[in-house]
Amino acid sequence: MDEIRVLLVDDQEIVRRGLATILKYESGIKVVGQASDGKEAVALARTLKPDVVLMDIKMPVLGGIPATRRIKKELPDTRVIILTTYDADDLVFEGIKAGAQGYLLKDVSAETLAEAIQGVVRGESRLDPKVASKVLDEFKRLSAKAPAAPARQSSVDDELVITPLTEREEDVLRLLAEGLSNKEIGARLFLAEGTVKNYTSAIIGKLQANDRTHAVVTALRHGLVKL
Repeated sequence: MDEIRVLLVDDQEIVRRGLATILKYESGIKVVGQASDGKEAVALARTLKPDVVLMDIKMPVLGGIPATRRIKKELPDTRVIILTTYDADDLVFEGIKAGAQGYLLKDVSAETLAEAIQGVVRGESRLDPKVASKVLDEFKRLSAKAPAAPARQSSVDDELVITPLTEREEDVLRLLAEGLSNKEIGARLFLAEGTVKNYTSAIIGKLQANDRTHAVVTALRHGLVKL
């Protein structure tokens, strides 16, 4: 597999240098550029076409959320992971709506950050556990408030025919809903990380989801998992 090309975006040089140093020692990951604000990030992304952008939120000139929106519009195959100190509800939801595949806080470990970069390239979504709980709580709140739609207006997702999950897949799904990574799920269930990845892929396929987060949302909507 080719090296994953990463663009770092943060208005603090010391943070960018720190991230660059951390990722320098991660096999299969290469930092190809650094930007100090969202406008510069969009320009560099256009030129460098990175696989992954690590994006801060609050920056001068152009913030991380509108920058994410612009990058995803121009380069839909580029993955964006928001990496920030802020976990306020509105920022989390706006970041995800802008197209970010991940939302991590800056106290994340180097190992988890590298796993998140590799994961989004595989098509997975990565949310900090504290952020994941906010997203799922909001989804439950909106689901509880939403009026029941007439049967003739049911969505494609409501009419989804789901292939039954195995008992082990249900175990993995419950831990996915808690925001755990494949490695953390493996430790909890005494499974190899690769085995967890296979179960996760099977779950995503059976739920006809786009990624891990979509699978959890679909499972919640259909009552397959509770929080």
